[in-house]
Amino acid sequence: MKSIIIDDEATARSIIEHLGSQNNDVEIIEAFPSAIEAIKYLNQEEIELIFLDIHMPAFTGFDFIQTLKDPPKIIITTSDKNFALDAFEYDCIIDYLVKPITQERFDKAIKKAKNKTLNTTTVETSSSNDLYVNIDRRLVKINIPDIYFIQAKGDYIKIVTEDKNLIVHATLKKIEDKLPDSLFLKVHRSYVINTKKIIDIEDNSVLIKQDIVPVSRSNRSELMRRLNLL
Repeated sequence: MKSIIIDDEATARSIIEHLGSQNNDVEIIEAFPSAIEAIKYLNQEEIELIFLDIHMPAFTGFDFIQTLKDPPKIIITTSDKNFALDAFEYDCIIDYLVKPITQERFDKAIKKAKNKTLNTTTVETSSSNDLYVNIDRRLVKINIPDIYFIQAKGDYIKIVTEDKNLIVHATLKKIEDKLPDSLFLKVHRSYVINTKKIIDIEDNSVLIKQDIVPVSRSNRSELMRRLNLL
């Protein structure tokens, strides 16, 4: 699992990095001394797991979680035992590790994170062109090429087609995995678009239907590569 560490103490970051290096199921990509720096990173990158301290200057671990629209799995790493009950009010929090953390306890948390699935998907494909979404206990069929774009909205996604907008309880990642790469591209952390439905492009946005969709700098080059330019 691709992971990052957020902890204001350098020693604590080093210890978690060492524990992670001893476990084959976790790959620690980056370590941050503040939640603010981590937010900037997460605006550009997708990761599967965060090791998060609670007490940090200016911005607590819980403050950080509340800024995330679609949080990955999170393991709390803290010296404070008093917030365990508060922590488990968040579905994304997998485990609560109290420092000092042993390798055995760390490995147990990683195993739990590996086996835990967040946000059970309500999206299924039945053929190369059909997508079924579960809405109010009904399976609604969508023709995949008719999708204009999908937008992440907290714990839900909005699927926009020619004649309807559907709100579905799922993550952008779940539906992205079920869409053909030949048609669809993630252009922003909150948007996947059908490149065939683009009307025009201006600066860091595209016009689809009557909607302006933002394009992040990191995804713009891939978008331009996909287009048939003169």
